[in-house]
Amino acid sequence: MSTSVELTRFRVLPEKTEAMLAARPAMLADFRADRAGFLDARLVRLPNDEWLDIVEWRSSEDFAASRVKGANLPGIEAFFETIDSLVTAEEGTLADGA
Repeated sequence: MSTSVELTRFRVLPEKTEAMLAARPAMLADFRADRAGFLDARLVRLPNDEWLDIVEWRSSEDFAASRVKGANLPGIEAFFETIDSLVTAEEGTLADGA
């Protein structure tokens, strides 16, 4: 089974950046507690108020099941509420032997 990678690029208004970063730990805790197959996540700051969330999943099926749940827990909801707009969302597979 190959590790699935979720690549989500989104925009956060400058006045919400601090709230987004503050909400991140609770979102990750909720993912660890509630999302089967969640492995890890990294957040990358990009130019122009954009961010890239790189999330690793045990499988594509685990990622799909997580998407169905949406913002079902307070920590996840608080993080998602800080996002102004979605830029892109893609899924891929790790190709470097992981």
